[in-house]
Amino acid sequence: MRFITLGPSGSNHEFVAHRYLDLHGIREHASVELALDFAQAAQAVLDGRADFLLQCAVHPATMATVARFFDGLYVIDAFVSPSQDLAIIQRRDAGQPKSLAVMRPTLDYIDSSRWERIEFVDTVADVTAGLADGTYAAGLGYAAIARTHPDRLHMTQFIGTVDDAWIVYGRTRVSDGNVVAWRDSPAALCYRQSE
Repeated sequence: MRFITLGPSGSNHEFVAHRYLDLHGIREHASVELALDFAQAAQAVLDGRADFLLQCAVHPATMATVARFFDGLYVIDAFVSPSQDLAIIQRRDAGQPKSLAVMRPTLDYIDSSRWERIEFVDTVADVTAGLADGTYAAGLGYAAIARTHPDRLHMTQFIGTVDDAWIVYGRTRVSDGNVVAWRDSPAALCYRQSE
């Protein structure tokens, strides 16, 4: 099985894809390929170069993925997964940065009024890599980078993990016109307890 999701390597999409494969016990029988964007990933599934596409439901490209590829690319699964821990990270040699690099959907996790400028970057992985290589003085990235480079980087605010909704697409439609849901899900338990 060939899964495809958004890169670059180290992205939250790659992280969650591996967790999803582990959950289903198929990691040894599946590969995870990384795409530059979701249009490329969707086309790979439609062309048979990949079997399944994994996408965060809040990613800015999700609406376009569903709308543009609705004929042939179908939602086959949805789940909730924590992300990698996030933090505001700053270079130790940066003094007091005036700008903050962020991926647009993560901006609401913080009070951005502390910075004069917000620089939008395509992915959290790109922010994190830019912090490591000196492109950005401060950014909202993966907390692990500050732990692996304590000589150059430090966390100024730990945010932690966020539970996101994720979508898996494939070429075979699983809905027969009815709602496809797990009746014994944790959410269903909450509903029964609220009655």
